[in-house]
Amino acid sequence: MNMNADPHRHLVVIGNGMAGMRAVEELLQHEAGRGYRITVFGAEPHVNYNRIMLSSVLAGDKQVEDIVINSRDWYRDNGITLITGDAVTRIDRGDKTVTSASGLTVAYDRLLIATGSRPIAPPIPGLGLPGVCAFRDIADVDKMLAAARTHKRAVVIGGGLLGLEAAWGLKQRGMSVALVHLMPTLMERQLDAAAGQMLQRDLDRRGIAFFTDGQTEELVGSERVEGVQLADGRFVPADLVVLAIGIRPNIELAKQAQLEVNRGIVVTDDMRTSDPDIFAVGECTEHRGQVFGLVAPLWDQAKACGAQLAGDTGAFFASRALSTSLKITGVDVFSAGALMAADESDDEITLRDDSRGLYKKIVLRDGRLVGAVLYGDVADGHWYLQLMRDKEDVSALRERLVFGRAFAEAGTGKPAGPDFAQMPDDTQICGCNGVSKGTIVCAIREKSLTSLSEVRAHTKASASCGQCTGQVEGLLAFVAGAAAKPAKKTVCDCTEAGHDEVRAAIMARELKSMEAVRAAFDWKKPEGCHKCRPALNYYLLCAWPGEYRDDAQSRFVNERLHANIQKDGTYSVVPRMWGGLTTPAELHAIASVAEKFNIPTVKVTGGQRIDLLGVKKDDLPAVWGDLGKAGLVSGHAYAKGLRTVKTCVGSEWCRFGTQDSTGLGVKLEKMCWGSWTPHKVKFGVSGCPRNCAEASIKDLGVVCVEAGYDLMVGGNGGVELRGTDLLTRVTGEEEVLEYAGAFMQLYREEAHYLERTAPWIARVGIEHVKAKLVGDPDGRRALHARFLYSQKFAQSDPWAQRAAGEEAAQFAALPAKVDA
Repeated sequence: MNMNADPHRHLVVIGNGMAGMRAVEELLQHEAGRGYRITVFGAEPHVNYNRIMLSSVLAGDKQVEDIVINSRDWYRDNGITLITGDAVTRIDRGDKTVTSASGLTVAYDRLLIATGSRPIAPPIPGLGLPGVCAFRDIADVDKMLAAARTHKRAVVIGGGLLGLEAAWGLKQRGMSVALVHLMPTLMERQLDAAAGQMLQRDLDRRGIAFFTDGQTEELVGSERVEGVQLADGRFVPADLVVLAIGIRPNIELAKQAQLEVNRGIVVTDDMRTSDPDIFAVGECTEHRGQVFGLVAPLWDQAKACGAQLAGDTGAFFASRALSTSLKITGVDVFSAGALMAADESDDEITLRDDSRGLYKKIVLRDGRLVGAVLYGDVADGHWYLQLMRDKEDVSALRERLVFGRAFAEAGTGKPAGPDFAQMPDDTQICGCNGVSKGTIVCAIREKSLTSLSEVRAHTKASASCGQCTGQVEGLLAFVAGAAAKPAKKTVCDCTEAGHDEVRAAIMARELKSMEAVRAAFDWKKPEGCHKCRPALNYYLLCAWPGEYRDDAQSRFVNERLHANIQKDGTYSVVPRMWGGLTTPAELHAIASVAEKFNIPTVKVTGGQRIDLLGVKKDDLPAVWGDLGKAGLVSGHAYAKGLRTVKTCVGSEWCRFGTQDSTGLGVKLEKMCWGSWTPHKVKFGVSGCPRNCAEASIKDLGVVCVEAGYDLMVGGNGGVELRGTDLLTRVTGEEEVLEYAGAFMQLYREEAHYLERTAPWIARVGIEHVKAKLVGDPDGRRALHARFLYSQKFAQSDPWAQRAAGEEAAQFAALPAKVDA
């Protein structure tokens, strides 16, 4: 190729990935950047795509075309020569040329190496078997999808970010998935042990099996991989094995060219290598002894590199505090900085609520925040990260800091949310696509953007994993003001339809299957996703009792197995005790079961029941069978339905009792047990205003008074405490039962799936509920009648059915070893 025909300096880029192309984009933002002629070599046969979104392609949430960053038109429009599927194999620094695998030789004035990283492949026998692949590029995803179409069992080796996302994607594709991890807990580089255990518990509930402390000894198979043999004797059957152990900088080309390399290609702050005409960015680099595996520093490197190439000698890269998040629907994880105290002078502050799946830990050093681990609620993650980056003294906030920004800054005069006015323009809002506040603000103002979809289209902010959506919406509202259109809350990313639209259409158009609903609303994914399938299953159950058949596979694993999985993989069994009452015979039965099956822990719960903890999965049917012989049924402690009716002893025994609160509680529980609701429901019946049954923080509370019964609704305990709203006062038990049934049905018909009564009432208003139940007696009676009708199909004991052999395969134990 003749380089003398064009007077422009020639920039050659080795690597068509995210970091290299971002550096080119940054270069083209400068006027001097237009003085380059640019040639890009890519080893893959594709345009530049967002590699960190491959997990979404694997899971079926996105298509390959959805993750393209720069189309072929973009290369053409910017005068860039793109050569795909032809990797560079040699750099000649003396002649300043590069040579590709096809034999093409191209001269350069400036060279940018962006060769990325390679997956680590340890020397394990069997790595070359068909059915073994990495998880690094589109070709790997294609192999995994092909395997998912024709095979059933997958094993992922590696419990870090990439391995977990691969496991989840394969699970979404219908495969039975096991994950082998060398360490005792997952994501040990990003999460402490407590958060790692909560993550494993939640993913275990979703049906992924875990083999922690698992040293892979061999991949077994002849014609194709058949399983993974662990050093401790465990054997995990597999038709597909995915290696996701880690990555290593791809330095071979630089090493051949005798550039300075260590773990990565050594670069200085201006992103130059040991050759001043050769730059490097991305995962192939090493800067001040640090190598990189997250995307955020790559954007900063690209910005500095692009500016340097354009002649800005003052542009430098400096590593900043980084954060980690996980792209698995419904699993919220955030980690930044130190995971734990380095020594006794550091402070660790922890907040944990296992029942809500909530965990927060912050690490303080010399009055400054140096680390944060969040699980279950990550809304304050970016705030914590900014505090770390700013090295702000947080001593005055120490006692409140772990509760989050709103609580910590209450009374300080600071805005309750992000202070966009004071936020620097270079603050990164979208980590996946490296979009800063300034970029978003300029786009909104210059193009008069008014909706989230428009901002996404023009900037890519929040268009990938979506975790920054709240910040982007807030920034849009800040810049556009009253012109900003509020984002519509959809059922999931598969549809533009909201919950209320879907529920209304199910009734009005008599849609009686999930397939019919998805077809009616042009679902993007014909099979739906993890988020919408449970919601649609519930909405159809509620709308068509007796007609629609429950799809168990669209329920969470606890609901499918009718027991709560614990962090060690065993299960919790809670039999129902009507209104908190039990008998000597029932207690004898529980004790006998605990002894017979060696159940390690027997605990009285806060809901006035007894919990058997540590039951093995394959023992569940037999445990239920023995409990059933004593008349005990499922307590539905795992269900989106009525959990407990907590009572006090009332007028039968208590000298302060005004009514028979225990008897009324039993009647309520007998009426409502077995029901399916949008979320869990708890009742409380107190025999007097002293409120020993804590009725004022229940979903439905009854407080007995001399004149009758005060009915209260919408309470919630836990971290976000909400007291009940007074609904009405009635005079007799039959009225209590009617109101309770009507309230349950109204909640069932109007709330969104996974919306508890407290946020539902906060959304619609207590006056709306009063109008439906108190102001409309005929409507109340109709709601109550519909509830009783639905209960005809709901009140069957799932434990008895499974003790009799139904769904026996679900409870079969995974074999510890199978001979290869």
